[in-house]
Amino acid sequence: MNQKPVLSLKNVWKKYDMGEAEPLVVLKEINLDINQGDFVAITGPSGSGKSTMVNMIGALDKPSWGAIYLKDKNISEMSESSLAFLRGKTVGFIFQQFNLLPTLSAVENVMLPMEIVDAPERLAKSRAQELLTTLGLGNRMRHRPGQLSGGQQQRVAIARALANDPEIILADEPTGNLDSETGKFVIDFLSRMNREGKTVVLITHELNLVKYAKRIIYMKDGKIEKETVNRKEGRKK
Repeated sequence: MNQKPVLSLKNVWKKYDMGEAEPLVVLKEINLDINQGDFVAITGPSGSGKSTMVNMIGALDKPSWGAIYLKDKNISEMSESSLAFLRGKTVGFIFQQFNLLPTLSAVENVMLPMEIVDAPERLAKSRAQELLTTLGLGNRMRHRPGQLSGGQQQRVAIARALANDPEIILADEPTGNLDSETGKFVIDFLSRMNREGKTVVLITHELNLVKYAKRIIYMKDGKIEKETVNRKEGRKK
């Protein structure tokens, strides 16, 4: 039985106007389907379009041409408020820079995505505490980001990404600012989430990480150059 994609990019182009200079075209003819339970790694050199792909896959930006379907909904036809709600329920983001709010505690940072989708505060706090405890931060919940190590901050960011139990986890260079031991924890955790049914999209320039993915998308000059399938399906440890 054919599986319907949870995310689909159809002939997506993205350009940025540069004033009097020629427009900058950063994505060209992108066609990509991501199914529930996929583990997709997107890789390529600097300037290949990976960062813009993050924005497209995460429904953070709309294409200049083409269409992006998130759970069968064309994001170009949605209002920003409707898109934010759908994105908040469907996609969990993990960023290289963590992107935690410095004035909030760990538990308050994890509660944020649940507040966006109007989850009751009591349930949001309970869920945040549960996630942080699972990630080994049960005694760091009241700490602010500046009081945590880089590895601890990334664990808070992972908990935040999982807050709304999203179908898709989008990890943008998630090990880039971490030591090797903590980086291995992060990629092993993503693999575990995938085995438990989550869809994982990993953006990375580190070729040693793509071995964890089931599908590997290689980008060059704003286009998908090729796609390969990892027969070991990310089971290397």
